[in-house]
Amino acid sequence: MLLRGINLGSRNRIAMSALREAFADAGFEDVQTYLQSGNVVLSSGAAAKTVARKCEAVIADRFGLEIAVVVRTRTELAAIVRRNPLGDVAKDPKRYQVSFLDRKPKAEVMRKLEALAVGGERLVTSGRELYAWHPKGVARSKLWAALAGRGLGVKATARNWTTVTKLLELADAK
Repeated sequence: MLLRGINLGSRNRIAMSALREAFADAGFEDVQTYLQSGNVVLSSGAAAKTVARKCEAVIADRFGLEIAVVVRTRTELAAIVRRNPLGDVAKDPKRYQVSFLDRKPKAEVMRKLEALAVGGERLVTSGRELYAWHPKGVARSKLWAALAGRGLGVKATARNWTTVTKLLELADAK
């Protein structure tokens, strides 16, 4: 499970220990977090959409925050890593990002994003994921700014390749 926009500077602060406790109290099992940026691995027999809604409600009730939650199952995450459409060019995992969306973006949004890929940047859409390679980093990337913004028309959050593969590793350890 991926939370959008927590622990960015002084905004939306949630301690990972408190987040783990809140989800465990809500009935989720094997709750683990990775880093401080809203990466959660947990066990549930519920459908992904149900888990996302329940987790958003838990965060709102416990912490008073409206945080978008995007969920991928272990099987979906493994397919995302296996797919790796930019692996032949994306050699620095910190500059290789995957945006996780709650649904496919509209074609017009994708055309605008593709037009922003400059200076060797690449963007590949695969279902509800956008793989983006930023060879010069994300700091000045207009593509990255658009991917990180709210203009996609869908719930979305991004992680670098290191985090994506670590989350799969944690899910596999369950």
